[in-house]
Amino acid sequence: MKDILTAPWLTELIRTCTNMYAHGWDERNGGNISLLLDEAEAAEYLDLNSVLRTIPTGFSAPELDGKHFLVTGTGKYFKNVQYDPAANLGLVRLTDGGRTAELLWGYSDGGKFTSEFPAHMMSHAVRLAVDPKNRVVMHCHPGNLLAMTYVHDLDEISFTRTLWQMCTECIVVFPDGVNVLPWMLCGTNEIGEATAEKMKTARLVVWAQHGIYGAGRDLDETFGLIETAEKAAEIYMKIAHLPRLNTIGDEQMHLLEAHFGVKAREGHLN
Repeated sequence: MKDILTAPWLTELIRTCTNMYAHGWDERNGGNISLLLDEAEAAEYLDLNSVLRTIPTGFSAPELDGKHFLVTGTGKYFKNVQYDPAANLGLVRLTDGGRTAELLWGYSDGGKFTSEFPAHMMSHAVRLAVDPKNRVVMHCHPGNLLAMTYVHDLDEISFTRTLWQMCTECIVVFPDGVNVLPWMLCGTNEIGEATAEKMKTARLVVWAQHGIYGAGRDLDETFGLIETAEKAAEIYMKIAHLPRLNTIGDEQMHLLEAHFGVKAREGHLN
């Protein structure tokens, strides 16, 4: 059996955690990632019949029964993942309709998955229904997007259009736009359910005064989604107090749609 520390999906997750911390998106123990693995991928590195312990999840997700996830741990600092993956990450299999997680590897110090596990799993279930190739849910606290939720109205069309207007690439990278939730108590099933509902129509969901959730087919795509939205928010925060003499208008956005073969979310452009 191969050494799990050499698994491409593990090394890529470690690099992603390190990069997110370096970007300032995941201060202290802020942020979390979950990566859906095919059973065959996990079986190359682990005896899937060897369950270390079981952990109640506190929610139900029958659609995910039997699926395997690599998940960051609760209370863990992203900066430490590269130094001790086994303590900071865990590989679990959902059973009992999603109500139980079987730990197959990791959380070696007795820990468990992130407190945002319900939001992750509910979002995975929804995104898989939309796109069967979805594999990643990522949560972090990018400073400019967070700041934007204090000074910009939270109407989703308005919020999306503002981001699209900041960088030419935005409408190409996330033509499905950005959905927004008002402030809610984190780490609860309620915010998980609300996030999952928003994930039905967009891969990016902003939590006002908190951070953002992103979903995608791989770690690079999901990181890139958040990175692009955060760059747009940075530009907005630099110019929001200034008179705007130029912008990217709807006419230009329609040109981008045609040139890059994307379609902006219905109702977001004139």
